[in-house]
Amino acid sequence: MATLTTTQTSPSLLGGVVIIGGTIIGAGMFSLPVVMSGAWFFWSMAALVFTWFCMLHSGLMILEANLNYRIGSSFDTITKDLLGKGWNIVNGISIAFVLYILTYAYISASGSILHHTFAEMSLNVPARAAGFAFALLVAFVVWLSTKAVSRMTAIVLGAKVITFFLTFGSLLGHVQPATLFNVAESHASYTPYLLMTLPFCLASFGYHGNVPSLVKYYGKDPRTIVKCLIYGTLLALALYSVWLLGTMGNIPRPEFIGIAQKGGNIDVLVQALSGVLNSRSLDLLLVVFSNFAVASSFLGVTLGLFDYLADLFGFDDSAIGRFKTALLTFVPPIVGGLLWPNGFLYAIGYAGLAATIWAAIVPALLARKSRERFGSPKFRVWGGTPMIVLILVFGVGNAVIHILSSFNLLPVYQ
Repeated sequence: MATLTTTQTSPSLLGGVVIIGGTIIGAGMFSLPVVMSGAWFFWSMAALVFTWFCMLHSGLMILEANLNYRIGSSFDTITKDLLGKGWNIVNGISIAFVLYILTYAYISASGSILHHTFAEMSLNVPARAAGFAFALLVAFVVWLSTKAVSRMTAIVLGAKVITFFLTFGSLLGHVQPATLFNVAESHASYTPYLLMTLPFCLASFGYHGNVPSLVKYYGKDPRTIVKCLIYGTLLALALYSVWLLGTMGNIPRPEFIGIAQKGGNIDVLVQALSGVLNSRSLDLLLVVFSNFAVASSFLGVTLGLFDYLADLFGFDDSAIGRFKTALLTFVPPIVGGLLWPNGFLYAIGYAGLAATIWAAIVPALLARKSRERFGSPKFRVWGGTPMIVLILVFGVGNAVIHILSSFNLLPVYQ
């Protein structure tokens, strides 16, 4: 990468790393072993590494364009100026749709997880009430400041990592090479199921809404922000790898067919893992981990939506301005979570399709236009035009795969 400029003082690097890592690593990781069981471990790891590479660089391309604008500028300002109103409308709809859907999903998920957690303590707290209260708590933290989100996310992510390794450390100790290498199926086919894993991989590395937030947090300090993106995404890749190793090394490949047929929900997978370990503590640890996983992703996603809406509507950073932004950020998904607690299931599948637009296609176009106009004096992603083309092909390819999968035109492991 090119020579980077730095500011004299900057907030802690750890804060940005945990915002990125915490946003990426959520409860959705529980679905990865199920959707990747057809391609199995080694092909799934190849898909994850390739997606990590592409999603890291698409995030860096957003940073490259963002650094040419005032601090606080988000996708709306940058896209409208560089790509025009047409692309800005498409990009704006996709950003708002994805971030609102994810906020809605995390409100619903937090309600059900907290309801289950309280039930373990013999307390009957309705899922709707738990989700509503949790959303208000997150709204308060996001309203305070980006620094408050960073500190809270650091605490939650740290707890999540600890519970993750407590939970899955025993899984790694029980990994069976014969299971991991799928010795029982001597003529198994894996590659036909590889393509359909890519959209799930893309959805598992979503953090791009937080890049402008980091510019706002650190100022125009690309060296620090680049480190945040690299370390944060690598942290996610490492945890995903451990998770796949722990699950695919313990649960035989054919058993995932039954898990998928039951909906692939967390409780079904936990039941299968509990059967392997025969551990009463695993259920409790997974519940605790799920709470932290949802909390960290909730904080990161809502921060991205908050900053996007503040830029879109021109709200300032005063207490009143942030309160207006918080209302727009949280009221629609909270109302949705109260009225339709499970409605997101019908829309969440299309969130991945929308994410390809603003997490891959638009960043590549922004980098190209930014270089034409500004020459990227502050920072330039390495790789030149071939890298931009790769990210474009990656984005378009994921969209096509998602559409083909929606029409059942891709092979499914069953």
